Amino acid sequence: MKRTVQTVVVALFVVLITSTFAFAAAATAGGSNFPYFHLGCLIMGGLTIVSLKHRYPRIYMSEAVGSFALYAVLVALFTAPVIEAVKTIVS
Repeated sequence: MKRTVQTVVVALFVVLITSTFAFAAAATAGGSNFPYFHLGCLIMGGLTIVSLKHRYPRIYMSEAVGSFALYAVLVALFTAPVIEAVKTIVS
């Protein structure tokens, strides 16, 4: 039962972070420049981490949540608004 509850918590965290990413991307990039590829990568990564957590019960919940959070930050760094902001800061 504990394994199932932890998997559900990780899945809820993945859904929350993915929806937050989608909302932020829609708010900054607009409808025509929405990063569908990045969203797809984020969804696939979340599914992978949730399935690994379910398959291997020795993975701690905090490890799964932390790894997905870092993955989400990595995916967000390569979206167009962030790249433009970095270009503006550097030049």
